[in-house]
Amino acid sequence: MRSKSQELMDKILKFAEEYYLDNDHSPATSAIAAELNISRATAYRYLVEMNDRGMVEYDGQEIHTAVTRKLNNEINRTAIVGSVPCGSPQYEEENIEEYISLPTAIFGKGDFFILRASGQSMIEAGIDDGDLVVVRKQNFADEGDIIVALVDNQNTLKRYYRDDERKKIVLHPENRRMKDILVDECYIQGVACHIIKAL
Repeated sequence: MRSKSQELMDKILKFAEEYYLDNDHSPATSAIAAELNISRATAYRYLVEMNDRGMVEYDGQEIHTAVTRKLNNEINRTAIVGSVPCGSPQYEEENIEEYISLPTAIFGKGDFFILRASGQSMIEAGIDDGDLVVVRKQNFADEGDIIVALVDNQNTLKRYYRDDERKKIVLHPENRRMKDILVDECYIQGVACHIIKAL
């Protein structure tokens, strides 16, 4: 049997990794053959040899490399649903602008939505006008969480506290020039867990 070309093995490896990154799965031998202008049988024989040499893991269908094994392709499809005021609460209709993918390796698993912050009331928490706030959908919060609160059909993004003495909920702006909003009750739409912003 003729010895295998290292140059061709390197090209197959590079193509397999790039294909996986673009398509979330391994290329078939026919795709490798078409890309590198070789026969399917040659592509197969090379993959078997590359597997024997430890360059790839190849089981006859899937090709795995040091690069593809590190990929985490799990994502959450998440809706961007417009803006939420960070000042006084304002009525907000939930209009989905678009869906985007959030990688679970960064954002974790869960049911999320994304809101565009507007206003200045959360600037001391690092949330600026125009930032995208990733919110985990849930109807409860711990004290100190930043929540999306619905109060009298109006929503706002504030830090959540309870004032048991006065039997009030405190929606606290993170801007020392603004006052707390005290309410008897509010509906928690979710808890902010990440901010996406331009630097």
